[in-house]
Amino acid sequence: SITLDLERQMSPDEVRNTLAAAPGVIVQDDPSRNLYPMPLFTTDHDEVYVGRIRRDISSDKGIVLWVAADQIRKGAATNAIQIAELVVEKNLY
Repeated sequence: SITLDLERQMSPDEVRNTLAAAPGVIVQDDPSRNLYPMPLFTTDHDEVYVGRIRRDISSDKGIVLWVAADQIRKGAATNAIQIAELVVEKNLY
C-alpha cells in the first residue's frame, strides 16, 4: 500500500494513465471485475503491478494505491541488472 503526496492534484484516471505509460508497470485496476494486483500472480514476472488507485480522503493532492511484485526477482535480480545497464548506457563507470 502506497500513499502519494503529489505536487498538484491529479485524478485517479490521470495517475492510471501515467503509470500505464511507464515501462515495467502494469496497471490492473478494474473494480467492476474485481481485478487488482495480487502478490500470488506476480511470481516470476519482472513487471510491477499497480491497482486500487484512489483519491486519498485525507489530502487534496493525495493518491493511494496498491503495488505488487515478485520481490526476489524484481527487488533484487532485475533491479541490479537494470542499474548496471543504465551505468553502461550513460557511461557512468
